[in-house]
Amino acid sequence: MFISDIYKKDKRSLSFEVFPPYGETEWKKMDDTLADLCELNPDFISIVFIPGGSSKGNRTIELAKKIKYEYHVEPVVHLPSLFYDREEIDAFAKTLTEAGIQNVLALRGDRNPEIPEKDDFQHASDLISYLKPKSEFCFMGACYPECHQESEDRVSEMLNLRKKVDAGAEVLLSQFFFENEPFFRFQEDCKIAGMQAPVIPGILPVVDAAQSRKMVSMCGAAFSQRFERMISKYEYNKEAMFDAGVSYAISQCIDLLTSDIRGIHIYTMNNAVVTRKICEGIGTVLCPA
Repeated sequence: MFISDIYKKDKRSLSFEVFPPYGETEWKKMDDTLADLCELNPDFISIVFIPGGSSKGNRTIELAKKIKYEYHVEPVVHLPSLFYDREEIDAFAKTLTEAGIQNVLALRGDRNPEIPEKDDFQHASDLISYLKPKSEFCFMGACYPECHQESEDRVSEMLNLRKKVDAGAEVLLSQFFFENEPFFRFQEDCKIAGMQAPVIPGILPVVDAAQSRKMVSMCGAAFSQRFERMISKYEYNKEAMFDAGVSYAISQCIDLLTSDIRGIHIYTMNNAVVTRKICEGIGTVLCPA
């Protein structure tokens, strides 16, 4: 199933992001996590790509196959282009096709000083333009309501996103954010720019203050005063931080769902307990009876 087909229906999507576990022990635990997540009936699950290595025995692809064939949920494989040349990307495309994986989130990838960059694909739009004519994938793209850290300004951000959509990105998944107003403005900018691709907001539940600060430092999402107050108040009280973080994410989702959005994408951090609580909190708002 192509993910773009979901948005041809009059429904809102629910989707999750997971990442491949490290080590054999964590890999075994992943089955419990996936079983719990898939009970929530997501429309798709995206899988983070661990950079480095080849298409053979790739953990992201192996996890995607498990999700598709053991749990019968459509997987979306993240595919960063910055570290691979055309021959290597062709190998990934062949492996994905042979595995029956139909959906790809095309990414440039975060720069990593430990992994050498290659020159063939400097942008996600380059990757989509290269693979689109020679494959049958549904391509999705990432978008950044508060601008990518490397963007010069909002105008260049939107111009680059338009290139991605024009190249063939059919659905856009947003980076997480903690205040909804920047997303609403971004969504309006996309409409003004003539981009018809559905823009799905990404929500990161924060139940661990240290982890959230690390994630934010990596992606550039802004802490609002309201969010910062919550972190400062409860970061040393594990139980209170958990409850406050879940409640904050639920309220953020409900506010988004009262507006013209096509779905919710949850960055689960492989935490099925938190994800379940959020889904229970937004259940009838996401899918009214």
